[in-house]
Amino acid sequence: MGTAERSRASDEDAAAMTQERSSYRPLWVEEPARRRRLPDPVRTAAVRAVLIISLTLLQAMVALLCTLAESWLAFPMVISSVVSTVVATWSVLDVWVTRQVWNQRNGVVSAPNSTARSLRRERRRARRQARAAERAQERIRRQGGAGQLSHP
Repeated sequence: MGTAERSRASDEDAAAMTQERSSYRPLWVEEPARRRRLPDPVRTAAVRAVLIISLTLLQAMVALLCTLAESWLAFPMVISSVVSTVVATWSVLDVWVTRQVWNQRNGVVSAPNSTARSLRRERRRARRQARAAERAQERIRRQGGAGQLSHP
């Protein structure tokens, strides 16, 4: 193989490498989260509920298999899976209640057209006006009533 053939082969290899690089796609693309992260107490309650539900499903499956195998463990497993179903339902309700309590205590992120936002705006405006009136009254008192038109 001559030098011209070698250089042509290396040029083709380089072209193939640049084409591979240009068609390179990363394994995944980072995207911003669409929803906000759950608050910590709600997330811990949700994780607890998922663990309890998965254990309940596992227990129900063991109870079914023990029943099919006619094992002596079938009755205790069925009773315990009924009890754990009640506990799993309770844990799901716990997630819901924890979420409601969190929203009540810490407020909900309001949408731009939310009525809560306009109510907060009105309350803020009223507080500002009350403070301004109080400052004006304080100013009048400090001046000894010099700004008044008539004295009682």
